[in-house]
Amino acid sequence: MKKILGLALTASLSLSLAACSGNTNNSSSPAPSDTTTPVTTTETPETPTTPETRTLKLAALETAYGPDIWKEIIAGFEKINPGVKVESTIDKSLEDVIGPAMKSGDFPDVIHLAVGQKKGLTETFVKDNNLTDLTDVLSMTIPGESVTVKDKIIPGFTDTSITNPYGDGKTFLMPMFYSPTGLFYNAGLLEQKGWTVPTTWDEMWALGDKAKTDGIALFSYPTTGYFDSFFYALLNEVGGPEFFTKAMNYSEGVWQSPEATQAFDIINKLASYTEKTVPANGNKDNFTKNQQLILDNKAIFMPNGTWVVGEMGEAPRAEGFKWGFTALPAVKDGGDRFSYTFFEQIWVPAKAPNADLAKQFIAYLYSDEAAGIFAKVGAVQPIKDMASKLEGDNKLFYSIYDNGAKAAMGAFSTTDPVEGVNISDTVFGTVDSLVTKAKTQAQWVEAITKASDALRGALK
Repeated sequence: MKKILGLALTASLSLSLAACSGNTNNSSSPAPSDTTTPVTTTETPETPTTPETRTLKLAALETAYGPDIWKEIIAGFEKINPGVKVESTIDKSLEDVIGPAMKSGDFPDVIHLAVGQKKGLTETFVKDNNLTDLTDVLSMTIPGESVTVKDKIIPGFTDTSITNPYGDGKTFLMPMFYSPTGLFYNAGLLEQKGWTVPTTWDEMWALGDKAKTDGIALFSYPTTGYFDSFFYALLNEVGGPEFFTKAMNYSEGVWQSPEATQAFDIINKLASYTEKTVPANGNKDNFTKNQQLILDNKAIFMPNGTWVVGEMGEAPRAEGFKWGFTALPAVKDGGDRFSYTFFEQIWVPAKAPNADLAKQFIAYLYSDEAAGIFAKVGAVQPIKDMASKLEGDNKLFYSIYDNGAKAAMGAFSTTDPVEGVNISDTVFGTVDSLVTKAKTQAQWVEAITKASDALRGALK
């Protein structure tokens, strides 16, 4: 299931030349005419000094991509920066490994650790304003290239509440490996039936009515937890990024707005088009049964992420099956379509001893060279046209933003604990009850409003 241009650094080289002249024999009395005293000059050979080595300390969470990929990245950076040595700490328990040292004042220069980890180390640095401003990295020229970091990154990835946590337009966390989410389907089924992929929700309902006559449900979902990315993308569609930010910060009255009502209407209607066995199997033990509905042509669409291909790699499937992937339909013809993406982050502690070198390292991570190294293990950087360099299903999935969809990012803001309140359970977990009709849309909205009101005063 679901689950770092600068100018290339060169160390200054100082050459010290010591020259020693021999003495010439000069006296006030003339030398004998038959004697010549030769002039002897002694020079110390030039001895070049070794360039001063600067050390960059990198700390990165070891993920499914493995530690070796960072070794290649380090080698590439060191090659174009002869006076630099990178020391790395790559560990699955990174927070436990670097935490004690940082308490003693020993900080890495650059840390690849996303928000949402168990110990919340990144969130702690954000809350305590202990991050280095990385806004200037965006205007740095990528080493070995003629473009800036901002020129390379897919629009939207540096305009999120995660990368710009203080709402001041400044970037403190840079976006790294991303995984787009959206609606997955069997493209073979649509081809066989002569159906087209809906681009609006009206077209979606029309397809659902057609499919129903063939005994095929329009929709499935693995578990209600998968509605997080779905809901976030939908909120962007109905109200845009500004409205989404208000919703994520529990703004008063936001859930009674016309935009929110439109989103609730869509999800409630979608519940009526959902295959009826889904709620019973929507748990950690049986969620693949709900995904199997797509492979068996018993349902058309499901919200999911790129990992689903691996999860279902050995599962049986209908003849002619091939993965299809699309953003959510637009709420109106010509409207924006969004695909939510999960992404990792890299950042620099405020007390990093080599923040300038850390910024150059981060800029290098967006180079074609570094992106190619990462892509070999499936770690895809949010770089324009990166999808064209991928193969197989990944090329389809990661081209979603090249094909007109906009990237939605961000999530409900972190709060201090409020007893009895879990916004995710309230918003997403209730979808099962909408499908079974155990709860009404009005009851769902009321519960969300109550939870939001309780969390507003607990914002961190």
